Amino acid sequence: MQIRLAIEEYLDVLHSERQYSPATVRAYGADLQSLAEFAKPRNVFEVADIDLELLRDWLWDLSQRGLAPSSLARHAAAVRGWTSWLAHNNRISNDPAARLRAPRAGRSLPKVVAQEPLRELLDDLRSRAAEGDPLELRDSAVLELLYATGIRVAELCALTQHDIDFQRLTIRVWGKGGKERVVPFGAPARSALEAYLVRARPMLLRVEVDRVFLGARGGALGTRAAYALVAKNLGALPGATASGPHALRHSAATHLLDGGADLRTVQEMLGHSSLGTTQIYTHVSTERLRDAYRIAHPRA
Repeated sequence: MQIRLAIEEYLDVLHSERQYSPATVRAYGADLQSLAEFAKPRNVFEVADIDLELLRDWLWDLSQRGLAPSSLARHAAAVRGWTSWLAHNNRISNDPAARLRAPRAGRSLPKVVAQEPLRELLDDLRSRAAEGDPLELRDSAVLELLYATGIRVAELCALTQHDIDFQRLTIRVWGKGGKERVVPFGAPARSALEAYLVRARPMLLRVEVDRVFLGARGGALGTRAAYALVAKNLGALPGATASGPHALRHSAATHLLDGGADLRTVQEMLGHSSLGTTQIYTHVSTERLRDAYRIAHPRA
């Protein structure tokens, strides 16, 4: 079986059967295509001809090009998943990547925006939105909701009006793997959402869509545009080191733990399948405590 066809079939399985997100499928595809391009000049075009030596040479070549350990680990994981599927479905007689290892990726702490500058930013957005500009109203609602709920940007862009319960102050979110969860939000997010839906969305709407958030051209707001608008606002903060919607997700989780929320609650709110994923935020809180201690305690 040709490598190209095997990759296409595998990506289709990830999308249709395993219900991976389009972004994840694209990432897997890019990693596997990198292997296919590496194999061509070595006259390897069939999956049966892939061996462990070729895979190790490929990872070594990527490392020489300057790929970070985290990227190398992702490439190795992508090819291990692919060859395991090939072997399981009898496309190859043995799994050449079963013993493939990549440099262990160090886990860096997530970037978090401090509470006070974030409060000032959200207050400034609300003041600008009060003047009635539709895009300012939308941007205020987007940032308020992302910070209030800690949802992913793809989850935000997929929201419909039926997913919002203003009585209970909750939103229904469809996360990774199609898992549904209900996430609470507070009064500031409610105020920003109501203002956007009443005063801005009807003005922005150009085509009939049921998504809550709309782009400048009147269609559904895309994830790339959402990233851009969040990055623009967070990037304007003095000394900004974090930008993009995930910075708001990280900040929401960390500030919840700082305020006394338990880890299981934060796990459920973020939609993490593993508690270990959520525990990274306890390290952030601990680091912040240590910094405050070093600055404030006379015997530090």
